[in-house]
Amino acid sequence: MTAKPINEFLLQNSFDLETNPCVSPDFCLDWERCQKEISKGNCKEFELSRIQLEKGATLSLVKDTQHDHAWKLIGSSNANFLQDGAPINDALYFPASFENLILLKNRLQEADPESTVFPSTAGNLGKKTLGIGTRFTTLHWPAVEWAMAKLGIGLTANQNSIPRELVYNVDAMLEDNLETVPFPFIGTDVPEGHQGQSVEGMSHGSILSKLKTGYHLNRIAWSFNADHQPIGGKFDKREDLLVEGCLFASYITFDLSPELAITEVPDSESARSQYIQANISSELIQTVRTRVETLGLSLNPDAFAELSCLVWPAIQKMKQRDEKYAAIRAKHFTTTEGQAYLRELSIDELPGLTTGETTAIMLSFCEALEMPINFVAPAFGFQKNAPYPDNQRLRELIDIQWTICKQFGVSIGFHSGSGKSEENYRIMGEATGSNLEIKTSGRYTYEMGIALSQSTDPSDQELWRDWYAFTKELALAGAFAEDETERAAAREFIETSLADEQTTEDLFSSPESCRSVLDTLSPDPDHMLFFEYNFLYVLAANGSSDKSALGDHSPAGYQQRKRFYSISDEARLAYSKRVASYIIFLAKATGLSTAQTAQAVSSELESYKSFTDLLNSIAPNVGV
Repeated sequence: MTAKPINEFLLQNSFDLETNPCVSPDFCLDWERCQKEISKGNCKEFELSRIQLEKGATLSLVKDTQHDHAWKLIGSSNANFLQDGAPINDALYFPASFENLILLKNRLQEADPESTVFPSTAGNLGKKTLGIGTRFTTLHWPAVEWAMAKLGIGLTANQNSIPRELVYNVDAMLEDNLETVPFPFIGTDVPEGHQGQSVEGMSHGSILSKLKTGYHLNRIAWSFNADHQPIGGKFDKREDLLVEGCLFASYITFDLSPELAITEVPDSESARSQYIQANISSELIQTVRTRVETLGLSLNPDAFAELSCLVWPAIQKMKQRDEKYAAIRAKHFTTTEGQAYLRELSIDELPGLTTGETTAIMLSFCEALEMPINFVAPAFGFQKNAPYPDNQRLRELIDIQWTICKQFGVSIGFHSGSGKSEENYRIMGEATGSNLEIKTSGRYTYEMGIALSQSTDPSDQELWRDWYAFTKELALAGAFAEDETERAAAREFIETSLADEQTTEDLFSSPESCRSVLDTLSPDPDHMLFFEYNFLYVLAANGSSDKSALGDHSPAGYQQRKRFYSISDEARLAYSKRVASYIIFLAKATGLSTAQTAQAVSSELESYKSFTDLLNSIAPNVGV
């Protein structure tokens, strides 16, 4: 196994895969050391991971005392089953490298096309799902696996924006070549990949998690969403690396906004007509126009031309990117199932609320260009982490979109889906016949805050206090910032957090007066200032709230990240219960699960007294 710079970085800084997982694409950092540990018997076999192979052979996952992983093959002398094999005692062992993960996917899916070890497009995943994202760790995985197993439904079990949240390429990270992402409400740009883990590492880790808990034995398909894949603009120059990193993603969200932002639409009707004649084939334009008209819609000629001019450069680049996603899967994976992926078209970045005509035009372009869309995400005017205030209006807006989408066989993606009301979710489900995906992300960081705040473990309490203090310091600094956007956001967060408290008129007369008021508050995860700033703490160097410390990919940042992976089992259980409860709530409200099933599953969830109890109940016929 060839040494990789990212593995050397982790080893040199005494980081392991237990407390800093998914940074490296590999789950074995030192194969030579791992072989020695295995030969001494210093390893643990995950019994639930065992997979029956041909001719009586079995494959399982093992972990040594340094938390490196390997594949154990028994009953076969095929040293070429995977790469870098080593005979130890009565078995062949192979390192859990990213390269071996590719080979293993082919081996398993060739023998069993319906295998649920790897993310896929099977079942209803392309029609009905919930997107479970998280902005800071991988600690939600057991809860998601438990919820899928007990509800009996497959979900988008991992969802992250790339490269915004995940490191798209670890070599670029080590070379300090990551670009930055603007966060106007914080008043600074934060390096990409602010969670710390890589997309390849997350892909690898999410698969191994399913094996460790025995989730794969339930035979319920699950998917991995590479969310908000940026199309065009400044991302052209690293398009191939973005494609490469998302190899294992079974679901791609195409975000056209980077190209839309730099596209200049001709400013006259005649100029727009000339542009279309010069750049878009008349046959394609007529195909799109005819398809839209068959839906019973009447197109305004100039509005159609204006939208076509705006989106055509992005659609061309989307087509190019789509071909690259298909090509890299065909290059590495040998089965139809392994090469398949779902597509979501994100159009909520277009100006204003999305009209039915806009949705119809965009879906018609994709259909004509042979890019079948599974989900489309219109703009409904959602605010992040806030209920939609008018349920009747919400139903009207969804009805407009669903009238179009159902004629294309496309489901609706609801972005910014966290924090809506139960009635909001019920309407989303009813209006679409549960043909939807709701993206949720910020909620799960908040749930960790609750779990830590209620833990009796001293280390958990220390982490909670430090985490809350971090968000308070960001709010205080922002409240007196020169930048108007940053200042307004911070003051809103502070005022909302103080809503039930006695406040003074001179709250923002000086930093000192503001601090004195905030210091009277007991740390609470329900405070808006915590909710809005919390996700940046995980990779803040030394836990500092200085803007220069945010999204730090140096050892100081990863030392901070280690704190979250060192929480107690008490906190892990509480966190898992809260994540699973929210998934149950969403599934029930949207009609993905019946009320009877949701009630029974909720009762079982509450019965667990230890984290081990929950883990042991994920595989079928195991546990409670």
